[in-house]
Amino acid sequence: MASLYVSPHPDDFRSLQALIAAEFCSSSRPRTVTEQPPAALNARSRPTLVLGAGVDSVLSGSSAVSWYLASQGKRVGLDEKQQSQVWQWLSFADNELTPVSCLQQSSRTELLRVLKVLDKALEPRTFLVGESLTLADIAVTAALLSYLLVLNNVTRWFLTCINQPQFLQVLGEFSLCEKMVPVTPTANAPAKSNAPAKARPPKTEAQLKKEAKKKEKLDKFQQKKDMEEKKKKLPTTEVTTSDVVSPLPDAYSPQYVEAAWYPWWEKQGFFKPEYGRKSIGEPNPRGVFMMCIPPPNVTGSLHLGHALTNAIQDSLTRWHRMRGETTLWNPGCDHAGIATQVVVEKKLKRERGMTRHDLGREGFIEEVWKWKNEKGDRIYHQLKKLGSSLDWDRACFTMDTKLSYAVQEAFIRMHEEGVIYRSKRLVNWSCTLNSAISDIEVDKKELTGRTLLPVPGYKDKVEFGVMACFAYKVDDEEVVVATTRLETMLGDSAVAVHPQDPRYQHLRGKSVLHPFCDRKMPVVFDDFVDMNFGTGAVKITPAHDHNDYEVGERHKLDFLNILDENGLLINVPAPFLGMKRFEARKAVLQALKDRGLFKEIKDHPMVVPVCSRSKDIVEPLLKPQWYVSCAEMGKDAADAVRNGQLKIIPDHHLKTWFNWLDNIRDWCISRQLWWGHRIPAYFVTVDDPSVKPGQDMDGHYWVSGRTEEEAMEKATKRFNVTADKIHLRQDEDVLDTWFSSGIFPFSIFGWPNATQDLNVFYPGTLLETGHDILFFWVARMVMMGLKLTGKLPFKEVYLHAVVRDAHGRKMSKSLGNVIDPLDVITGISLEGLHDQLKDSNLDPLEVEKAKNGQKYDYPSGIPECGTDALRFALCAYTSQGRDINLDVNRILGYRHFCNKLWNAVKFAMKTLGDNFVPWEKAQLSGEESAVDRWILSRLAAAVGSCTAGFQAYDFPGITTAIYSFWLYELCDVYLESVKPVFSDAEADGAAQRRALVCRQTLYTCLEVGLRLLAPIMPFVTEELFQRLPRRLPRDSPASISVTPYPETDEFCWQSDEVDRQMEFVMTVVKTIRSLRADYNLTRTRADCYLQCIDPATASLVQKYSLQIQTLSSSQTVHAVPADQAVPEGCAVAIASDRCTVNLALKGLIDVEKEVAKLGTKKGELEKQMEKLKEKMAKNDYKEKVPVKVQEQDAEKLRQSQAELEKVKEATDNFKKMM
Repeated sequence: MASLYVSPHPDDFRSLQALIAAEFCSSSRPRTVTEQPPAALNARSRPTLVLGAGVDSVLSGSSAVSWYLASQGKRVGLDEKQQSQVWQWLSFADNELTPVSCLQQSSRTELLRVLKVLDKALEPRTFLVGESLTLADIAVTAALLSYLLVLNNVTRWFLTCINQPQFLQVLGEFSLCEKMVPVTPTANAPAKSNAPAKARPPKTEAQLKKEAKKKEKLDKFQQKKDMEEKKKKLPTTEVTTSDVVSPLPDAYSPQYVEAAWYPWWEKQGFFKPEYGRKSIGEPNPRGVFMMCIPPPNVTGSLHLGHALTNAIQDSLTRWHRMRGETTLWNPGCDHAGIATQVVVEKKLKRERGMTRHDLGREGFIEEVWKWKNEKGDRIYHQLKKLGSSLDWDRACFTMDTKLSYAVQEAFIRMHEEGVIYRSKRLVNWSCTLNSAISDIEVDKKELTGRTLLPVPGYKDKVEFGVMACFAYKVDDEEVVVATTRLETMLGDSAVAVHPQDPRYQHLRGKSVLHPFCDRKMPVVFDDFVDMNFGTGAVKITPAHDHNDYEVGERHKLDFLNILDENGLLINVPAPFLGMKRFEARKAVLQALKDRGLFKEIKDHPMVVPVCSRSKDIVEPLLKPQWYVSCAEMGKDAADAVRNGQLKIIPDHHLKTWFNWLDNIRDWCISRQLWWGHRIPAYFVTVDDPSVKPGQDMDGHYWVSGRTEEEAMEKATKRFNVTADKIHLRQDEDVLDTWFSSGIFPFSIFGWPNATQDLNVFYPGTLLETGHDILFFWVARMVMMGLKLTGKLPFKEVYLHAVVRDAHGRKMSKSLGNVIDPLDVITGISLEGLHDQLKDSNLDPLEVEKAKNGQKYDYPSGIPECGTDALRFALCAYTSQGRDINLDVNRILGYRHFCNKLWNAVKFAMKTLGDNFVPWEKAQLSGEESAVDRWILSRLAAAVGSCTAGFQAYDFPGITTAIYSFWLYELCDVYLESVKPVFSDAEADGAAQRRALVCRQTLYTCLEVGLRLLAPIMPFVTEELFQRLPRRLPRDSPASISVTPYPETDEFCWQSDEVDRQMEFVMTVVKTIRSLRADYNLTRTRADCYLQCIDPATASLVQKYSLQIQTLSSSQTVHAVPADQAVPEGCAVAIASDRCTVNLALKGLIDVEKEVAKLGTKKGELEKQMEKLKEKMAKNDYKEKVPVKVQEQDAEKLRQSQAELEKVKEATDNFKKMM
């Protein structure tokens, strides 16, 4: 491994440059050393990179080292031109920026001069070279870390860089307001700071260390004084984390916009239910909204399912918060028993060569807590990247003391009531994990026939997807049975046939003989047997098959357990005793062949249960475990939905809900793990001859207790003996993770204690999650909430769809279609996607398959889309169906929508002017023009659609309403229509008044439009909202996130009449545009004569003539009565049954030239059509040409025919003008 020698000083920018470059070397990152390089290497300075043995393998100096590391991470430009530009910026950093940035305050003017060069270069760009971050950005940023003046583009770019994960890894988090000194870079004016003129700028911790060492730093008292003076000059609600004083950058950059808002929101307390009120207990007429997050696994990493969940939940939370409700979205994290234990066990094995048994239970649990404290909050950081407005002060972990106490209390109460009981039954067993696992942790792998699968602990792959047939002897005949798990025949205790099967009636009361022991097995008659499948006879293994278990219970058969916890054979004859289960499969097959009992093996479609954690084959195994009796609780949960107390949305999930709860089985809650909530139950051994010894499965010998003393007290009372005669052994097992998740909605508020939070926020309002955990989590929360609190945990359940790829395929690592949302937010190259596969557990063939899938779907990688665009796309896709086919290209389209918003607000702010003051209230003045009235009507319609959409969880309805308003109505129509109003604003007093009303209308549209969008796109709306003036500056909320959401009773301006009028106008405009396109009038303006069938239509045309003229790029617009002739030389098109468009072309085009061009076009089309007709007329065309190609040819012919008709029509029109 290469070694990187760097300075130990945290502010050595040359070493920082190399360290940041090294972070981009994901697969070959060098080892970092803070000592001097060995003298033998002849290294001239640090940083030094040692690539191998010998002087020839040593690189010294920041430029050489950083270039090598950045090239490994593909960060030195895409071609030779970009690489040269990167070298230019390296030179700029070394020769121009570094010298002046290291000088004292007296050289600020010189630093400002150099920074202006950088600011100018960044004006049209997000990064210095190309469209992604390069070594140029790394070098210049590193040089600026010690001292930076705020300039608009530099600030934007600097924020973007330092918030990259690689920068954060090296530099850590730091606040922008502590790093920068704002200046006003006006010409011929001295640079001024917001801080006092004589004060030194505030410094980072790294700078303090450096200047202390050089004895050039002011003392700490002066530093504190300067910071306090600066703070005094800032209002308490001022946005100090983002530069909103300077003009909007020319282009929208997601990284710039999303860099600093979240820490500010969090610092201001906007996400807390206490914000804006004295106490959460204070009655709120608006109501309370509470929702808890589906707690992600502590081991988890963000995937698109999380992104979808959080986009929906955060949008709902922000909407309720903006409506003025007391709003809480409570975060939390699940301890993920199996997943976490597996991760830490692998870490132990990899780093220390140890198993958990080497450490012991307590030592291992300490290791898990250590890992959790170091790595466990990673997913919280990712949730913040998505803009999730969670109250982090209330974040809970299911192993926290508060939640652990609630879990213990829940178990004890349910055990004392008899709802939790002990029983020996079949469980899903993972031999690798040595634990029972839940159904959700079992992947069902479907096989169509013979398949070899890898199994942990086996060198060779194991055969599945085959049916082995063999015979059991009964008297002088044979009964042939079949199985896909041949080794289980060693545990057979019967053969079953159907009661009506005539082939086996003579076997009633008889038994078959097991070939490997003297065991006689009865022939039983049971309706579960399908007499038409195979021979109609079925081997019964009650201890190792769920169906056979029930047959064994009905017929009181022997339950013969032949597998231990490690998958080794027990209770079987030699030579099978002690064999591994799948080695025994081969041995049994050979033994049957040797005895002449083997019949055949044939392919057989089957489903193989695979442990999702260990990839082991799951075995049904008889184990004494703790169970929850679910019959009564399931009925209560089903009835809550039937009687309308609980609402499930969408309602097509109701059938599944009722089917599961009406046929619910008892729930196994024991897990043979060390990490988790240890079961508070104790097995009682009584040292008294009057009390017979108990069995593990006998619940009478188990007591539960909050402490061992409490358990002892219960035991003495139950067995009526003194404590000295009792020995207690606490159950080694832990509870199923879903048990603690099931009480999550109330345990997070301190249940069973009567806390204020529990009183205010329980029951919650809504549970939003994916439909795939409807049973595992949702139903159990309802059951346990009703059982333990007597209340439903929430009033509504909204189940979102499952995310699939653009082709409708399930997300799978082997297909290469699993997308990390952060890759969509920040962008990633195709090579970066390929690199991620290196860290997966896929075999080489699957890696190649996945690479091909990535190459097909993302040939150029995934472009940077930003959080806002991703959230909007996910909400737009969330129709109330079962699946979402997510196309990344559509997300990119919404990034372009953000750019449209950006440009619209930028144009509007310029139009409004610096001195614009909005009216105190949004209302109609009565002076609005027709188009003003129309856009306000459309705004009111959007408000109504959004409100209705949020109430009905119709997210596509919300996004469509917002998108259409901003893009198609405000930007495409209104902003274009009012440009003449603003250009003539100074003509006279009336024009000025029209412009004023128009500006107020425009402001209302911007301000309300941003508020409508804020729940879904929080970052860009905050950035733009902060640029707008306020109606009531003193009383206005500090952030759009706590500004009231537009309500229909305030914006009640929708007018069907106005909408119909504008719809007619746009039909006319589109007809004119179509005519202009037909006659290639790209820049030429023509007179337009609109022939109207009646006076009402003519009046309407006259009313909107300015808008028609502007939007259609016409020279003039004239309304012409139906009985009046229009000038000659016009192109004609029908706009509607009330209006015909006549476009005056005479004198604007060279008619003869146009006719000649059309004649050429006509000839080309006829030639193409002739060739196609010849091809299609061939005798063997129908037989030899693929159907898809035939369809394409037919479509080409149809299109050519339609185009030819248009050419002929245009030619005839032109000839009329000649």
